[in-house]
Amino acid sequence: MPEIIFNGPSGRVEGHYQPGKSDNAPIALILHPHPQYGGTMDDKVVYYMYHAFAHRGFATLRFNFRGVGRSQGEFDNGIGELSDAAAAMDWLQTQNPNSTGSWIAGFSFGAWIGMQLLMRRPEINGFISVAPPANLYDFSFLAPCPSSGSIIQAQHDDVVQDSSVVKLVEKLQAQKSIEIDHQVVPGANHFFEGCLDKLMVSVNTYLNQRLSK
Repeated sequence: MPEIIFNGPSGRVEGHYQPGKSDNAPIALILHPHPQYGGTMDDKVVYYMYHAFAHRGFATLRFNFRGVGRSQGEFDNGIGELSDAAAAMDWLQTQNPNSTGSWIAGFSFGAWIGMQLLMRRPEINGFISVAPPANLYDFSFLAPCPSSGSIIQAQHDDVVQDSSVVKLVEKLQAQKSIEIDHQVVPGANHFFEGCLDKLMVSVNTYLNQRLSK
């Protein structure tokens, strides 16, 4: 799990990168929660998802958005962070020119950024969006959503309203060209404290299902 530094739009970006198990391994980018509320690439949800992909042989990257850890720059209300994510995907693709697929996963604020990147990068063919803050940010850009994926919410989320996530899921499930998996983690709060194992059952079940096809 080597530490890496790559160039982003605001300067140095700090990350952790696990190379793939083969030359044509798929790639996965994992995005962390809100930088102004303690979100970093070492968040437990991000860390666990990173390893879920790495253990399946993906070339996997998690990184700190601008202004977090050793990443240079300042918080930019999502605009700059989307640019950071795009630069991270560029770096991943440069390292893995023979990759056979691309995935993105994000938690909370990172889920919002990840879904925006999904709209801009048609090569991304799978996503996992954990606790997408649909009541706090506009997700109307998903019109239509270009890829199948999984949306996972906590049963007792005190940050993200259940109804807003359900509304988002129903909107995306109405599309005929994709399949949206929707799972609720019982007993979990927004940070999945004490429920990380339950969360990862949902993540791993979905990955096993998709990757077996």
